[in-house]
Amino acid sequence: MNAPSPPPGPRWLYLHGFASGPSSTKGLWLDAHWAKQGICLERLNLRVPSLERLSLGAMLDTVRDTLGAPQERAVLIGSSLGGLVAARCAQQDPRVGALVLLAPAFHFVEQLQRRMGQDGWAHWQRTGFIETDDHAEKRRTRVHHGLVEEAQAMDARLGVWPDVRVPTLIVHGRKDDTCDVRYSREWAQSKRHVRLVEVDDGHELTASLPRIALESDAFLTPWRGGVAPQQVFTAG
Repeated sequence: MNAPSPPPGPRWLYLHGFASGPSSTKGLWLDAHWAKQGICLERLNLRVPSLERLSLGAMLDTVRDTLGAPQERAVLIGSSLGGLVAARCAQQDPRVGALVLLAPAFHFVEQLQRRMGQDGWAHWQRTGFIETDDHAEKRRTRVHHGLVEEAQAMDARLGVWPDVRVPTLIVHGRKDDTCDVRYSREWAQSKRHVRLVEVDDGHELTASLPRIALESDAFLTPWRGGVAPQQVFTAG
């Protein structure tokens, strides 16, 4: 009689950033890199329900729906806002076994306010929409203010800092003027299960892709076999 097949290994999911898409430069590059090693990187579409009506809750639902059955496990690789979504998912869902966060958008609302300035922020609140670049479709678009209200409600309910207990690698650029590296430093401080790697790069991290691959390959070695390792840190 044939021996039973081993259970499938964890799924590897890529979560793109704000106003980006599943065919982002980082997503495609990492997909090609891991495909050479026989690893399938599923690049999720987090432009849900649309970029104009972007919703953090809908993003989390998209990730959870992809995670599969209760016994399945996944590695989440999240960039910028996708990094925050990945951390929020790990905070609440035990199916997430490990994280790789690329310039994660911790303190999302606070960082948006800083970048937009007082006048821009007031305009967004007053009109209900703000114009921004759609990096995936190469056009100008607008995003509703409900995204901010939803983020603020989530921070109030779950805490501003995601309470993540799974092994986590962060790669963040010291020249990042979109998501300040100091938030990653503060979040990683004193967490033995978090490794922070700072690089001489900006928010896009395109110059650091080989370093991201090198660090991720080493960090995720336990998840590269047929079976996910026993999870030491449990989601809070």
